[in-house]
Amino acid sequence: MILEVAILNVKPGLTSEFEAAFATAAAIIASSPGYLSHELQRCLETTNRYILLVRWQTLEDHTIGFRQSPQYQEWHSLLHHFYQPFPVVEHYTVL
Repeated sequence: MILEVAILNVKPGLTSEFEAAFATAAAIIASSPGYLSHELQRCLETTNRYILLVRWQTLEDHTIGFRQSPQYQEWHSLLHHFYQPFPVVEHYTVL
C-alpha cells in the first residue's frame, strides 16, 4: 500500500467552492484502478488549508494509472484552479 499525501492551500474565499468541487472529484478518484481509500481533512489553524490522503495499491496506480488517464483531466479541471501555490505531492510506504 502507498499513501499519497498532498497539502492543499486553497485560495482565500474559495473554500466552499473547493469543498463542493471535491465532492464531485472524489467519485472520479474512487473509480480509479488501484484506489483503496481517501481522506480530505481541513486544518483548524489555517482554514483554507487541507490535507489529502489517498491510499493506492501501488505507486504506479497513482503516477501512471490515474495521472495519465482521461479521468485525471476531469479531476484537474475541477480542482487545480483552487490551489495557491500548487501542492507538492509525496508518497509514503509503511515500515
